[in-house]
Amino acid sequence: MTETVTHKTTLARWAGDRGTYYHVVIDGDAADAITMAERLRRLEFGARRGFGSVKVMAQIGGTRWKTSVFPSKPKRSSSEALAQEEREWWLLVSKKVIRAEDLALDERLTVELELL
Repeated sequence: MTETVTHKTTLARWAGDRGTYYHVVIDGDAADAITMAERLRRLEFGARRGFGSVKVMAQIGGTRWKTSVFPSKPKRSSSEALAQEEREWWLLVSKKVIRAEDLALDERLTVELELL
């Protein structure tokens, strides 16, 4: 049985050296559920997936796609920041999804994640 997590969040943009990416940040109870699924998978298989990611089936509005969520990196080097890292996950949102759902930057939206 797979677990489904629903989270209300905001569409954000991150610009890096290699391009611009759109994403949403998953935090709170939803992030805790993802973290627990990642830990259980690591215990079961003995290794982490690339970048510590977790496979999901994501849905925003009527658009559904298979992807992964990624743990965020701490902004400061304290034990509190390391604990925070495990509670925040990034979901990249492609331009295809943004166009299909007519999303705008900083728009509030609901994302549903089926943990695979």
